[in-house]
Amino acid sequence: MIALVDVNNFYVSCQRVFEPKLEGKPVVVLSNNDGCCIARSAEVKAFGVRMGQPWHQIQDFAKQHGIIAYSSNFALYADMSNRVMTILSRYSPHREVYSIDECFLGLDGIPGDLTELGRDIRKTVLQGTGLPVCVGIGPTKTLAKFCNHLAKKRPQFAGVCEWSKLDAESQLRVMQEVEVGEVWGVGRRLSSSLNKEEIYSVADLQRADPETIRSRYSVVLERTVRELQEQPCIELEDTAPDKQQIMCSRSFGRNVFTEQELSEAISTYAARAAEKLRSQKSAAGALAVFICTSPFREKDPQYSKHVVVPLSQPSDDTLLLTRAALWVLKRIYRHGYAYVKAGVMLLDLQPNTAIQGHLFLQSADPLKRACLNDTMDRINQHWGRGMLRLASAGTDHKWKMRQVHLSPCWTTRWEDVPKVR
Repeated sequence: MIALVDVNNFYVSCQRVFEPKLEGKPVVVLSNNDGCCIARSAEVKAFGVRMGQPWHQIQDFAKQHGIIAYSSNFALYADMSNRVMTILSRYSPHREVYSIDECFLGLDGIPGDLTELGRDIRKTVLQGTGLPVCVGIGPTKTLAKFCNHLAKKRPQFAGVCEWSKLDAESQLRVMQEVEVGEVWGVGRRLSSSLNKEEIYSVADLQRADPETIRSRYSVVLERTVRELQEQPCIELEDTAPDKQQIMCSRSFGRNVFTEQELSEAISTYAARAAEKLRSQKSAAGALAVFICTSPFREKDPQYSKHVVVPLSQPSDDTLLLTRAALWVLKRIYRHGYAYVKAGVMLLDLQPNTAIQGHLFLQSADPLKRACLNDTMDRINQHWGRGMLRLASAGTDHKWKMRQVHLSPCWTTRWEDVPKVR
């Protein structure tokens, strides 16, 4: 058996933990640059505000209905997620962190009533972090995900739904009542294609022939059908696979015109990407840089450029990767454009222990560079990101993201820790 534990309205719930006055009030969390709604409380959903709806379109509506907006605070969310996952590791040695707010737990061999276990998980996570979770339990990952959906949407389950506790008639009924688009991995686009084949509900998909689904769609959807038929096809991944590419990009808080400011942004992004690269003990064999103007400002001159360059030798060195990124920027930058976004992507990733030496490569002592990068990482982890940086990254980032509604980093910054008198 497999359990899926999912935090309810994760970003909004994180804000409510430290501001209890928000409980029961309409709250949204906005994307980078306070652009779109990426998390909505139940009260906001009831108003009809859509996921991804631009904030500027609903500001008057928000004032009218008292909707409270927060800028995304990813440092807070990541820390709260780590706390939840640490608690969940007590319940099973087999744990797959699926996303920042979702975790699969392998329950095979765990004694006792699994529904009671789910209730205990809810109680312990709420007590330890203040975050509400729902638990879905099923014989496959897809059914565990479906049960989690039922646990969230149907009050009779009180936040915990175990598939095996439903009789055959109840299982069929709930599958018939839920649209096929709610199945894990199906989504809106695929569901419209399935509807043309008269597959409208989860029950319709569950009854479909797996081989036919494979021939008409994909092996992935075939696995989904088999999992709905209680045939395990998707294994738990106890260890998250290393990323095949690493990207760091941001939209600017205001238009950027000069090469100097773009250089500061690209240097900052290259350093962050290199830090992520080292954290998974990988090296990059290629690097890409892109810059672009806003396609939504049709009257402005438009320019977008994306260039990939191979590295002479795979590397995780911040200085080398930044130098390569700035070299690319110099060649793609064009004067006279209002740039709104830039980014750095590291490609062709491989383990840093399997890098083949280069006979004619002339560079700094790799051991000294490794020590330098390790020292930078340790200082920035202890004192905060960007405390130690390359000079090319600058100090006065007027282009940085717009975060007008940013809350304190209550758990990750000493000066923001709540004070009790």
